[in-house]
Amino acid sequence: MAIQLGRCIVVVSLLALISPLCMGGGYGGYQGGHGGYQGGYLYPQFYDKSCPKAKEIVQSIVAQAVAREARMAASLLRLHFHDCFVKGCDASVLLDSSKNIISEKGSNPNKNSLRGFEVIDEIKATLEKVCPQTVSCADIVTLAARDSTVLAGGPYWEVPLGRRDSLGASISGSNHNIPAPNDTLPTIITKFKLQHLDLVDLVALSGSHTIGLSRCTSFRQRLYNQTGNGLSDSTLEESFAAQLRGGCPRSGGDNNLFPLDRVSPTKFDNLYYKNIFYGKGLLSSDQILFTKSPDTMALVKLYAENEKLFLEQFAKSMVKMGNISPLTGYNGEVRKNCRFVN
Repeated sequence: MAIQLGRCIVVVSLLALISPLCMGGGYGGYQGGHGGYQGGYLYPQFYDKSCPKAKEIVQSIVAQAVAREARMAASLLRLHFHDCFVKGCDASVLLDSSKNIISEKGSNPNKNSLRGFEVIDEIKATLEKVCPQTVSCADIVTLAARDSTVLAGGPYWEVPLGRRDSLGASISGSNHNIPAPNDTLPTIITKFKLQHLDLVDLVALSGSHTIGLSRCTSFRQRLYNQTGNGLSDSTLEESFAAQLRGGCPRSGGDNNLFPLDRVSPTKFDNLYYKNIFYGKGLLSSDQILFTKSPDTMALVKLYAENEKLFLEQFAKSMVKMGNISPLTGYNGEVRKNCRFVN
């Protein structure tokens, strides 16, 4: 699936983006995002003495879960995104509703959609037996996202650790902060900027859609009524659109599932960007990276042509995202059960 991408624009893009490409978060001792100093910092060796088998246990249980169902890799990766974009990477997304908490699981982006909670429960239960109240749920989610990426054939990165768990959730934050499939590009850019993530991070992290599935309800608008005039999205390649209409009717079938990358839906590669290049991005939020901005278009072309560069930047941007406003030191707690505060 070779494509000619115009070397001129790629070279120009590279020069223009040298600075942002070097801005992905550092690996050790980074005091996350925009949360300010909170009594500690994150580093990969955080559990080396207190729970030396922590990473091994997470990796083993994630591997078993992905072996049972390949889609789980994408689900665990998405869980991390939906956690970090609301109040920072603090495991607030895992909390069930209780007397004082309205769960984020019921928000528009998460309801009947977010998955992987049982895998996190299993990891937590195992860790509690080995080293009670030591490894936070927030760190479990972050490690599981990295391990899922690696299992799907994506890059490995060192995960800075030492996050603590939130004492509450924010359903309003979940409804408003997480980028939606039909958001405009300026809206998505703004939502990333609020998390101190730049344009390079946005396009690289969107590459997580190289694995996983999406529901009909997330892209139906593109097939039948993109701009409210009863017409389909003109940027959607017509034969692909016809294929999608076959399984996503005008009404009904909301939960029918389609691969985000129709070519290699379980392999972490750069075909997501090649699909967008040919008008075959599944979600509107995917395709607009190519059609609505010369800057994001240049990055799509860059990653479509250079898989190694995409994988390197994805790892950097994942570290940067994982460092959004962590609770450290004496803030928050280490939950015994990821679904409830202690």
